[in-house]
Amino acid sequence: MVCHRCLLAVETVLNDLSIPFQNVTIGEIHLSQEISSTQIELLSDNLMTIGLELLDNRRSGMMEKIKQLVIKKARNEVNPADNKKALSLFLSDNLFHEYTYLSSLFSSIEGRTIENYYIEQRIEKVKELLVYGEMNLSEIAFEMEYSSLAHLSNQFKKVTGLTPTHFLKVGSQKRKLLDKI
Repeated sequence: MVCHRCLLAVETVLNDLSIPFQNVTIGEIHLSQEISSTQIELLSDNLMTIGLELLDNRRSGMMEKIKQLVIKKARNEVNPADNKKALSLFLSDNLFHEYTYLSSLFSSIEGRTIENYYIEQRIEKVKELLVYGEMNLSEIAFEMEYSSLAHLSNQFKKVTGLTPTHFLKVGSQKRKLLDKI
């Protein structure tokens, strides 16, 4: 769960199934009481129908937290002090684990590196800003804290196969949903 609509959708599923809960936060459901294995199975099935997955073990929970933090950092939705930190330090500080553990966990489950996932998330934000049309590419490079316009353009082409200018011509049909990255 990475957005407010996801939280509302999960709350609706819980209410529809009459599963008592205290609250739903990003990546977590706080239940009022234990639920039966039948209820867990129903909950899992209902969440699957809305495109969400019930994660019930520590590794999966940690993966969800890693992804949420990477998305926030990639989209510059963290406080300025955290934004200045290297990704590895930011994750270690927030998840209270060594980065080597987080990195190997992520790679073993996702089949790619955290850094690769971070770059893809940043490029999705760049695509969003390009489609909005409120900033030119130089302003976007500055906003997204790329070292130069050339660095942004090179990374954009490496990830998408298109130049930013060509992407603008083909439009938003090339954008991906955040949970599909």
